[in-house]
Amino acid sequence: MLTAGARYPGRAPIDAYGNGGFRFAGMSHRGSILCLPDAIEAWRPERLDDVSEADLARILAAREEIDFVLIGTGQRHLLPPNGVRDLIKAAGLGLEIMATGPAARTYNILLAEKRRVATALIAVDEPDAARSAP
Repeated sequence: MLTAGARYPGRAPIDAYGNGGFRFAGMSHRGSILCLPDAIEAWRPERLDDVSEADLARILAAREEIDFVLIGTGQRHLLPPNGVRDLIKAAGLGLEIMATGPAARTYNILLAEKRRVATALIAVDEPDAARSAP
């Protein structure tokens, strides 16, 4: 299980999501996650409104290794605050936004295609952890 500040080195598909967390690489994590080219990490925000500039720092630091950012916004598709969109755009990155379930499935497809993506997923409390592997 990942804890705050913990990270799984490398990339891995998301096996399941729901019940407030995610399963991947034979482990589970309760809370939101950030999937980067070099690791999967615990991510602080619990809601899209909680995302701050500091929460985007790891994505922005990896901008040379990624082409776009995929954000899973929770149970519903929501637009992130303008500041989030502005920071990602200023870094020269594309931005895709969708609910967490579709975002986890899309991440898995992009991972299989070896695409250069960073993915931030807000945890959802759906009671039945949905299988999301392609």
